[in-house]
Amino acid sequence: MIFAHSERSRLPTALKILVAGGFGAGKTTMVGAVSETRTLRTEEILTDRGIGVDDPTQVEAKRTTTVAMDFGRITLSNDYVLYLFGTPGQERFWFVWDELAEGALGAVVLADTRRLADCFPSVDYFERRGTPFVVAVNCFDGAPRYELDDVRVALQLDPSIPILLCDARKRESSREVLITLVGHSARMRAEPVGG
Repeated sequence: MIFAHSERSRLPTALKILVAGGFGAGKTTMVGAVSETRTLRTEEILTDRGIGVDDPTQVEAKRTTTVAMDFGRITLSNDYVLYLFGTPGQERFWFVWDELAEGALGAVVLADTRRLADCFPSVDYFERRGTPFVVAVNCFDGAPRYELDDVRVALQLDPSIPILLCDARKRESSREVLITLVGHSARMRAEPVGG
């Protein structure tokens, strides 16, 4: 008996996505909120060894930090499965980034308006590598609100780079950021993407 090959039997394309940004910007939260699988986390409790090394300004309630990566997965459609890798935010763990970035389709740079300068290293890193990225301004409770055009100017972003608001705690908000990134990356690579 010969079995017909159908569209349903086709496996979705796996896409590797990085979630980056400064210390406490919401990377672990975003990966956890959107992942359809249990998130792998490499968090450790903040200790006094970080005093003078990590800047807890505006994130004093933060008790843990990612020391290697976060990992999650989300299916965007029958065509695409995104594998999400959350990067560590502190400079002392940046040596991990090159390994994580290998083969990535693109990146989300999470920005915190309370500490906007903290996302400059992420923006610079992806610009140097030529990795397509979007900037998602994470709307923390009580954080200052700015027009997206003002954030774009402050970060010196090229007009072609998408910038949007998000709430990293909410699945749909985080999913919209990822969809925007996949579309942006496809345009940058001139590849058609559905979804």
